[in-house]
Amino acid sequence: MDDRNRPVTGYPAANPQTNGYSAAGPPPAGTAYPYAAAAPPPSAYYYQTNPYQHHNYQYDADSIHRATCLRRIFAFVIGLVVIFGTVTFIVWLVLRPQLPEFRVDSFSISNFTIGNDSLTSFTSELKLTARNPNKKMTLGYDQVQTAIFYQAYSLSETSVAPFYQGTRNETSLTARFADAGSFLDKSAVDGITRERGKNGNVNFNVRVVSRVRFEAKAWRTRRRFLKVFCGDLVLGLATNGASGALTGGARQCRVGI
Repeated sequence: MDDRNRPVTGYPAANPQTNGYSAAGPPPAGTAYPYAAAAPPPSAYYYQTNPYQHHNYQYDADSIHRATCLRRIFAFVIGLVVIFGTVTFIVWLVLRPQLPEFRVDSFSISNFTIGNDSLTSFTSELKLTARNPNKKMTLGYDQVQTAIFYQAYSLSETSVAPFYQGTRNETSLTARFADAGSFLDKSAVDGITRERGKNGNVNFNVRVVSRVRFEAKAWRTRRRFLKVFCGDLVLGLATNGASGALTGGARQCRVGI
């Protein structure tokens, strides 16, 4: 008779005839155990540490609309720039605008005097030829200002009447200067005196500034400032109060916008 107060040790003995399996026999090969593995706690992977957890975002419809409008405006501006550049390039190919050409034909100074107080007096006449080399574009000049310089020192200024040039046209211009008692900087006076002492010649410069417009039938540009520089104009002025004319013939000028 079994003692009920005896502690239980071990497990029930297996049936030697079934070798520990039920009477139905062992499970087929490749069959898993009849119990399923416990599922991991959902909070461990889906709520706390899962970096790929899907979040629900709320989009601002107004922000999306504003961004779309900005993109459309930006695309429109780029389109305008491309169209304008293309049209300008085509017009340039068709018209081939060229800068005008200027030439000094004659230049003379009379009674050029420098007093002991550095005051100068003289009269001068300058003749220029302006040429329009364009085949399809005309040129309109206004506010034509002409000045005589010794180095960078201005001696006298005057204006030339506005004029118009057709295609392949040459226009003669005359500018007359008069100076009566203008003060000249001492460094300029010393430079003129030094040049006179070397060979009796004095080197002058002439500058012409004008507003010019290029036109071709219905197409025209806005007015631009045209700058003409005529340098190294040598005049024979050996003595004080002498008169001199341009030596070495006509001189071509530099032109820029």
